[in-house]
Amino acid sequence: MDPQSLALCLPFVGWAAHSGLLTRRLATARRDPLTGLRTRAGWTHQAERFIRRNDSVVLLLDLDGFKALNDTYGHAAGDAALATTAARLTAWCGRHGIAGRLGGDEFVAVHRHPDYSRALDDLTAALNTPMTYEGQELPVSVSVGSCRLANLPLPSLRDALTAADAAMYAAKGTTGRRSTRHITH
Repeated sequence: MDPQSLALCLPFVGWAAHSGLLTRRLATARRDPLTGLRTRAGWTHQAERFIRRNDSVVLLLDLDGFKALNDTYGHAAGDAALATTAARLTAWCGRHGIAGRLGGDEFVAVHRHPDYSRALDDLTAALNTPMTYEGQELPVSVSVGSCRLANLPLPSLRDALTAADAAMYAAKGTTGRRSTRHITH
């Protein structure tokens, strides 16, 4: 290649490299580094698209006693509990949904499983199964709130999240936690 052609190509090569770097940074910002799940912004973007195509249920999940787990077994055990919860939620969603991590010990999912009630029971059982960490069994307890978009007067992701949040806190208020609540209108 002659020097003049090379000089003309360099800006394009630089732009392509810069564009690739920005794309990778954006993708990284939309994924939680600990769990690999989509972050709030990444999940919301995908969930909005998902609910336009499917009769969906929105779930909000919160680990019960997470601070006590961290204080008792250490932050590495807490990280393991978050990663385990994310893996279980992702496996449950499979091709029927999208999981995300909102931050801290809060997770979210949108789902379209044909037999939702049974699937939710399966999820709750999986999430509340103790996990093994450094050779010992640690308790994991998750409260789940859910809202079917079809039950809302004006189905929107925002309103479904609000209803699922209320259901999750109602589940947390039940004796023994490890509970699930579904909001119907």
